[in-house]
Amino acid sequence: MTELTAEQHRTKMQRRQEVQHQRVAERKLEKGLIIINTGDGKGKTTAALGMVLRSLGHGYKVAIVQFIKGAWEPAEKKVFEMWQDQLVFQALGEGFTWETQDRDRDIAKTKEAWEVGLGYIKNPEYKLVLLDEVNIALKLGYLDVQEVIAGLKEKPADSHVILTGRGAPPELIEVADLVTRMELVKHPFREQGVKAQAGIEF
Repeated sequence: MTELTAEQHRTKMQRRQEVQHQRVAERKLEKGLIIINTGDGKGKTTAALGMVLRSLGHGYKVAIVQFIKGAWEPAEKKVFEMWQDQLVFQALGEGFTWETQDRDRDIAKTKEAWEVGLGYIKNPEYKLVLLDEVNIALKLGYLDVQEVIAGLKEKPADSHVILTGRGAPPELIEVADLVTRMELVKHPFREQGVKAQAGIEF
């Protein structure tokens, strides 16, 4: 590739800046989004928690409802305690399915978590609702995808909902506004036998 002179680079960047400014100026619509973080790669919940932090930084009220993995206390919960007036954090699962080994109880807890989450989704006071690992509950058949889609339609026009977990169903992806699929390339647990570590996995 031919290297640009300083003047050519400056001209190229000026053109790029003009295009970017024009694109930003043309986009005036504001909308509450349905956001999905799915895929086999790590970082689905972590990315969602980044949006939670942004919302808290803007002074918005946020609700987090954890499905499936609610039996353990994540370090994030301790950090979020400083926003107690803005944030509700409810871990309503009882652990991963291979730990609980009770399908009926898992389904009952999942439905309970969905009802709690739906309450926050419909509440206009909450700007952002995170349904953590709900996609796994849908994949396992613990929740009906059409029921969840119907519930998402009840959210206020300016509020956002994030749904995380691998295996998001196609019907849910279809109604979402923003979908990110995390791709697993390498993972130390599989390739090197490295256990889950504080500050990285929890």
